[in-house]
Amino acid sequence: MVLNGCKNDLTNRTMKTTITYQDLINRKACYDPQEIGMPTDYSATITEFINDYRDKVYNKDDIIWAVCHNHYMSDRDLRLFAVWCAREALKLIKEPDQRSVTACDVAERFANGNATQDELVAAWDAAGAAAGAAAWDARAAAGAAARAAWDARDAAGAAAWDAWDARAAARAAWAAARAAAWDAARAARDAAWAARSAQIDQLLTYFNK
Repeated sequence: MVLNGCKNDLTNRTMKTTITYQDLINRKACYDPQEIGMPTDYSATITEFINDYRDKVYNKDDIIWAVCHNHYMSDRDLRLFAVWCAREALKLIKEPDQRSVTACDVAERFANGNATQDELVAAWDAAGAAAGAAAWDARAAAGAAARAAWDARDAAGAAAWDAWDARAAARAAWAAARAAAWDAARAARDAAWAARSAQIDQLLTYFNK
């Protein structure tokens, strides 16, 4: 069995140490970097670029898209970053499926040249099965929630037709639910923003060695 060659990939190609305006244009960025104040003659190290624009891009995903490329990061670092992100996501699950945890461990060992391609594929397949099972459970739960919501709407509608007070109460309940949904969406957006910030902080560690 042949071990992965991520350890030696830097000897096979030269990593770019700078990023330019033209690099982003050549890679077909979804908007012109001039829109966020980048001059057309911009050229900087990767670390400088991240620090210059992490709070100026329209979405922090843009920084990750720009930097997570084999022009700038070795295969090993790209793989280790992916593992780090996956482990951060698993921290949000009270009892993560062990197959997902194992997949992260194997991917890390593979990146460091300590696991085989066969081991990686097996771990990937097992994690895929775990994800499929979780998705099915989530779909079933969503279906049950949708049916409950439909029943609640029917009940609220019946009550609303029965009495004006009930209708007013139903309106108040709808307004409260809408406000709660808005708060939940805002909290989710803030959490996603914080997660992206943490990912960018982690990315910087690969360029500050």
